[in-house]
Amino acid sequence: MLTPKTERRPEVRTLRGWAISILNEAGAIRECEEHGWMQDRADPHARERAFEIAHRDRPAGVSPAAAIVELREVLDSLGDSCPECPPKV
Repeated sequence: MLTPKTERRPEVRTLRGWAISILNEAGAIRECEEHGWMQDRADPHARERAFEIAHRDRPAGVSPAAAIVELREVLDSLGDSCPECPPKV
């Protein structure tokens, strides 16, 4: 008998990569379709979801506080627009 495949997150090699993955999954960030830069969506509900996910499903050996700090650092490093896209008028 076949067993249903459980959905798992892809393995991430760095804590920053994990944080980007969580923020993307929650909808707090998005990728520029043309250039690939990550952009902050400034959605407070998505951010809240990301912090909830990070608190309960963090990498092994990472404390809840360290996971939250990494999410905040990633969010602080992103802008809300792609640096390569022309400004919208």
